[in-house]
Amino acid sequence: MLKAVILIGGPQKGTRFRPLSFEVPKPLFPVAGVPMLQHHIEACSKLPNMKEILVIGFYQPNEELNRFLSCAQQDFKVSIRYLQEYAALGTGGGIYHFRDQILSGGPEAFFVMNADVCSEFPLPEMLDFQKEHGDAYSFVILGTTANRKQSLNYGCIVENEQTDEVLHYVEKPSTFVSDIINCGIYLFTPGVFQHIGPNLCLIILEEQSNGWHRAEVIRLEQDIFTALAGQGKLYVYKTARFWSQIKSAGSAIYASRLYLNQYHKTHPERLATNREGGPKTIGNVYIHPTSNIDPTAVIGPNVSIGTGVTIGAGVRVRESIILHGATLQDHSCVLNSIVGWDSTIGKWARVEGTPSDPNPNDPYSKIDSETLFRDGKLTPSITILGCNVNIPSEVIILNSIVLPHKDLNRSFKNQIIL
Repeated sequence: MLKAVILIGGPQKGTRFRPLSFEVPKPLFPVAGVPMLQHHIEACSKLPNMKEILVIGFYQPNEELNRFLSCAQQDFKVSIRYLQEYAALGTGGGIYHFRDQILSGGPEAFFVMNADVCSEFPLPEMLDFQKEHGDAYSFVILGTTANRKQSLNYGCIVENEQTDEVLHYVEKPSTFVSDIINCGIYLFTPGVFQHIGPNLCLIILEEQSNGWHRAEVIRLEQDIFTALAGQGKLYVYKTARFWSQIKSAGSAIYASRLYLNQYHKTHPERLATNREGGPKTIGNVYIHPTSNIDPTAVIGPNVSIGTGVTIGAGVRVRESIILHGATLQDHSCVLNSIVGWDSTIGKWARVEGTPSDPNPNDPYSKIDSETLFRDGKLTPSITILGCNVNIPSEVIILNSIVLPHKDLNRSFKNQIIL
């Protein structure tokens, strides 16, 4: 029997995902047409002995989250429950706090996955790897190769190349340690809880309405993996398949591209095809059946179009996510952008961003988690329109972030429009 735990964090995280996270919890943001979290749940549900998926975070249970989990449970025929933390407990604190729920029923092993990664999720391979390499007291980290410079932004793993044992683990080192990085997907056995305990907790005090509250934070990476490395208990399974973090809105477009490409194998029915009376599509495109698109529009490559979207004559959309209820009027152009819910782009308007893709000439390059500002200026990146933004006709919005409920009256470049 297997279980899975998906860590979704909470509302004070995801600041780099604003303004999109104002409207929807980041784990429910649609990537390649379905909520980010659904890709994880689908991968877990394919494992034959998967009995339960536990979603742990400190979002208040809301109607949208409850409805999504209820639908996912019906669609994937697996028990899914949401466990709310009383405070932000860290990546290890959440699973330690709910250890009785995780261990109920006696699972032989359980996966732990961060919600803000996209991956091909080689879960069966990790199970086989654990059986070959370890025993009931050994644990597996999914790793991949990054380039030397970018590895400093991740947890770095030094391995024994013959046995794949983790000899040394450092989270975001200041100097180069290894080009093998932590992917945020783990396979544990119940024995892991012997290594996660109150003696490892970082005690923090949180001010709440009824006074100060004690919260015990445990970080899997810094507190647990660092201690387990070199003890013959921790192993790394390296994957060459696709993997990326989804920290910023720009990385959501890149993740959407990776998932759309995977749909050729997993969900060919989700990919739009050119047919008579429909728009012209180029490359991998997801179009929700409720959208209304003029046949003269050209869509793609790497575009995801949500529910109830209206796209007029002669519109061009490329490398973008168009969220539900948006309207793109005749002859508008959207490139490298996210168009928010119920937003409107006027006729002959142009909304364009600068992609932050990995270096295509470096097979180990990852997407850079750029800071919002560099040298006092907004870093050129994709353009994001929050929900209910109105762009007038014949204007250009370039490399800008527009907060929700704005009616613009002119062109903007490299600005955050509050």
